Amino acid sequence: MNWTLPNILTVLRLFAAPGVAVMFLYFHRPFADWYALALFVGAAVTDFFDGYLARAWKQESRFGAMLDPIADKAMVVIALLVITGFSGMNPWILLPATLIIFREVFVSGLREFLGSDAKLLAVTKLAKWKTTAQMVAIAVLFAKGAFEHFMTVQTADLDPAYVQGILDGSIPDEIGLIWKSVGWNISWYCGVGLLWIATALTLTTGWDYFSKSLPFLRGPK
Repeated sequence: MNWTLPNILTVLRLFAAPGVAVMFLYFHRPFADWYALALFVGAAVTDFFDGYLARAWKQESRFGAMLDPIADKAMVVIALLVITGFSGMNPWILLPATLIIFREVFVSGLREFLGSDAKLLAVTKLAKWKTTAQMVAIAVLFAKGAFEHFMTVQTADLDPAYVQGILDGSIPDEIGLIWKSVGWNISWYCGVGLLWIATALTLTTGWDYFSKSLPFLRGPK
């Protein structure tokens, strides 16, 4: 295996996947959310550059082709587990996260079963859009977690009526609650919406791969 820059970026992205979860072991929230967001976004950006550079510099390799989808799936699955945990198993997060993880495991199993025929399940443009939608949704939801924790900590010892008065505009906002509340709401609704869009794309591409593999599943062992 040649340690070309595209391959190095892919390996770094693979190591960044568990690093997102580790942020919550060594840092307190909301700093853990922001650090995880920065790490996740940085790793997601390498997903574009490693492929682009490999093609531009003619450094495409079997190692990179093998590791790239593994790194992508590891990033998405681990990040979704973290987000599901700190969202309190919210069904609006839990259901799409479950469907996405199920599809990723199912398609990986199909590729393993097909072996040399797995080239029929080559990554499509829609599958690339699926991965992009997943990563954007996850990034927005990490931001939502940070805003949510800011609000929870800052209002823990305050009278609910006082907090509501600030948010209604009847009490001066001297502690910056309004912008945190706006950030929380925007990142929540946008993040959930994007996650469901990503889920729809994920299931669509999963069905496409399953349909392509049906002739091999129907044949004799």
